[in-house]
Amino acid sequence: MKKRLLALAAALIVFSAALVVTGHAAGFFDFSGKKSETVTISREEYDRLSRYAKMDTILQYVEAWYYKEPDVDALIENATRGLLYGLEDPYTFYYNEAEWAEMWADDEGEYAGIGLHLLGNYLDYSVTVIRVFKDTPAEKAGVRRGDILVRVEDIEVTAYTMQNAVNVMRGAVDEVVEIEVLRGEEYITFQIPRAIIHVNRLEYTMLPDQVGYIALYEFAGESEKEFTDALNSLIQQGAKSLVVDLRDNGGGWVSAAVEIADLFLEEGVLVYSEDRYKTREEYKTTAGANDIPLVMLVNENSASSSEILAGGLKDLGRAKVVGVNTFGKGIIQTVLGLEENVDGFQMTYAQYFLPSGQAVHELGIAPDVAAEMPEEMASSYFETGDLTDPQMKTAWEEAKKLIK
Repeated sequence: MKKRLLALAAALIVFSAALVVTGHAAGFFDFSGKKSETVTISREEYDRLSRYAKMDTILQYVEAWYYKEPDVDALIENATRGLLYGLEDPYTFYYNEAEWAEMWADDEGEYAGIGLHLLGNYLDYSVTVIRVFKDTPAEKAGVRRGDILVRVEDIEVTAYTMQNAVNVMRGAVDEVVEIEVLRGEEYITFQIPRAIIHVNRLEYTMLPDQVGYIALYEFAGESEKEFTDALNSLIQQGAKSLVVDLRDNGGGWVSAAVEIADLFLEEGVLVYSEDRYKTREEYKTTAGANDIPLVMLVNENSASSSEILAGGLKDLGRAKVVGVNTFGKGIIQTVLGLEENVDGFQMTYAQYFLPSGQAVHELGIAPDVAAEMPEEMASSYFETGDLTDPQMKTAWEEAKKLIK
């Protein structure tokens, strides 16, 4: 079971009403007037299934009398989505079989789509483009980082419908998808063909004055291994301090953040989580650490696992944080497979805290050194390690100060 920072099976909804409690012998007559078979179940099971009796009654009417033949599987799938939607949590939702396969394909770093990385806001439910992948249809069409995604085909995009919109943007290569974004006060529509998207998890380079630089875009796939390889390469090239750029990194697997933090920390607790029963789970690092000085560069879109990494390292006095206050997504999702792991769902199950006990959710991580991105440069594209990027320059200057 993997846990994501970053939507029970609807089969529960549609059980036959032909049930009897232990000791009863009466059956149930369906619409055809034929007596259904009975089964014997416990009182506990009966009471639980009775909660879904109303929905099953409605379904039976639909199956018998709706003016067209209904797609019952689709009804059950939508009921499943509605069940989780009722939690009013944009990070809890269902994956059908195709979506489940696409989610894992995305984690492997290659999929058919248009090349956008999105972040849903739990406060106003807007969905922002936080990254446009290089050499993709979205980049060629002119979509920019910072655009607010408002529509995909006929889907009005919010944090609640974001996964549905993503599913529409995925699909057959070369087929065109229409999207609409809000840029400033202007609504812009794009017609974008799908293509195979190759996701690069990180980029790295040496900066002047023996400062290494790693831009980590998401905690997915083998990002922890790629990060380790990049770190070793930079040290071999003479890096004496390191800038880790987590700007616009919306998170991913908690385990990846813990493994990356483990490179820089001795044995101890990086963060801990608590569920609604106050059960505590600790995420620990192990003995043996690289002592290279660290600067973590963050912005308003650094979320989830990014906040675990930057916040934990800051809280333990291991890194200096530069940038602006982070997003504030201090809750953890678990991803669970259903039906022989051909579909599944993700669900928020806990809130996490820094080692000191500080909460992150709706608060974020405050920087040690503030570095704003000028509004006129907010959508600018910078090459890896470009020091004309004002936030990058501030982080580099702070990293130089840490070299002994």
